[in-house]
Amino acid sequence: MRELTSSEIDKIKILTENSVELTLIEPTATGLEKSIMDATGPVRNYLRNKHLHDYELQGQGPEEKVLIDSFFVKEDQLLPSVASLYRPQTKKGDPRIWFKGLGAYAKSGDIIGIIAFEKKLYLVNVTNLDIKGLINDVPSSIICKPGELPFSPKKHLTNSHLLEIVQEIKRSSNKVAEELLALLKKIAASGPMPAMLNADTAIGRTLETLLGISINSSKQPDYQGIELKSFRESRDNRKNLFAQVPDWSISKFKSSAEILRHFGYERGNDYKLYCTVSTLSRNSQGLKLKVDTFANKLFENSQDSSIGDFVVWQLETLHKRLLEKHSETFWIAAESTRIDGQEYFTYKKVEHTKKPIVSQFDILLEQGIITLDHLIKMTPNGKVVEKGPLFKIKPNAIGLLFPPSKIYDLR
Repeated sequence: MRELTSSEIDKIKILTENSVELTLIEPTATGLEKSIMDATGPVRNYLRNKHLHDYELQGQGPEEKVLIDSFFVKEDQLLPSVASLYRPQTKKGDPRIWFKGLGAYAKSGDIIGIIAFEKKLYLVNVTNLDIKGLINDVPSSIICKPGELPFSPKKHLTNSHLLEIVQEIKRSSNKVAEELLALLKKIAASGPMPAMLNADTAIGRTLETLLGISINSSKQPDYQGIELKSFRESRDNRKNLFAQVPDWSISKFKSSAEILRHFGYERGNDYKLYCTVSTLSRNSQGLKLKVDTFANKLFENSQDSSIGDFVVWQLETLHKRLLEKHSETFWIAAESTRIDGQEYFTYKKVEHTKKPIVSQFDILLEQGIITLDHLIKMTPNGKVVEKGPLFKIKPNAIGLLFPPSKIYDLR
């Protein structure tokens, strides 16, 4: 896809600020002529994350084609279309996508936003559509009954169908948060809950079990798009943001095992590297982080001059992980007590954040407010396990990374 213009970037920001998640695609002249487009990685990931389609599970050939009701969003109307998702028999079955009538809606080089909502796809021509005007200039003719979806292509109740779609998405988003908050209040009303295991991770595991969430290693948010981060209120611990391994392809070291071999230590019967790394000073292993905003990279450096910078992260990758993990988050504080040696949790308060300010991430790294934890260990059979690296933020710095949050008392 070509580089976005400043106008297109501003339009996309308006949509994301209104809780609209979307993916982008650029039709080419050849694609418009042949009625075919590649389903790029971002498009495939978006459709899978929205539980609409998974190309990896799709067979090849026309009999495996999947159709999804779609609409082209214009200034004053919605034009019905159908999305065709398929993998041809030829060319290794490369994923394809096409929208019926796209040639009349967009020209080569236009940037098209794809918005998934209620199992349908809505296409927005980001290049040409006046998104700011359609969303921010609220028409005076809005007449909508409670609970009614006003943007049926057969029923035009307002001058801006894009505004109606955005409003419904925001209402739907709030509905999930309200549902989760009600469940948390119900759990809190039950009083102290016994920990599911004896470990630091018990607080999160216990809450997820109470909410009926299965324990898994997925990088996706926990509850219908909302990430859950619980912590013991009495502890002044840093809060986990996300885990992200370095970009091994551009790093001097090529694995966590290599990091462990150079900087690990013995502790009892274990050989491990459990440490925090910051930009402010070197830790006891002689490790320090360096932010290079010119190169757009984060380096981890050893004081050993023969090693120097040994792993690298692309800052863009870290930004994407932050946005992916914390589009919407419940930070849940609990009181920890012990009764007859058993730990119990009383969930007391929720801080609800949305859409982190990505530009702040690099600054907070440079200030040592966001740090990195290595959690590398060698198992008895010689296998190296890495639970991180974990990027963490100081406990009172949430407001520096996220817009103003909402606080809910669970009692």
